[in-house]
Amino acid sequence: MNLSQNKKFDLYLALVHHPTLNKRGEKVCTSVTNLDIHDISRTCRTFGIKKYFLVTPLTLQVELIGRILNYWESDSASAYNPDRFDALSLATISPSLEDVREKITQLDPESRSPLVAATGANFRENIEISPLDFKRQCAELNRPGLIVFGTGWGLHPEALALCDRKLTSINGGAEDGYNHLSVRSAVAIYAHSLLEN
Repeated sequence: MNLSQNKKFDLYLALVHHPTLNKRGEKVCTSVTNLDIHDISRTCRTFGIKKYFLVTPLTLQVELIGRILNYWESDSASAYNPDRFDALSLATISPSLEDVREKITQLDPESRSPLVAATGANFRENIEISPLDFKRQCAELNRPGLIVFGTGWGLHPEALALCDRKLTSINGGAEDGYNHLSVRSAVAIYAHSLLEN
């Protein structure tokens, strides 16, 4: 299939802070970081990702994200750094992954639900697909795509259960198998794989 002959590929991104895992494998809610808000927004804007969802149910984290985004919507901040304002306009808050799926369906002109792919460094099952195959499947099914990233020690099984696919892990080729990229780096690599021209 020639993807260039198909309708433009609409891709969305979610960064999940709950439900995630800690290093003991326990279900937790991880902390929101300022760098993740800013840098992932810039990556999304650069690669044409439609919307960036920060997923957390915690009121204090919702308020923190809101303050950061509201600051960049102010006249003085947007005038000082219009590129940052432009990128951060893609970021939004969502209380759950289920809510993200619903919002994307509402945003889609044809009310299509997204095909959802999880990312992770520690997938063990042989059921992963490449970013290119995921893009092809979205085109064949005529559905938008949603890429889900976890924080902490990865997505909790409850979050993985809401995903339709798992993307192949990024392998940097370290001889000893070291594989611990920051989520910001992983987002940029997957975005480039999915949306490069």
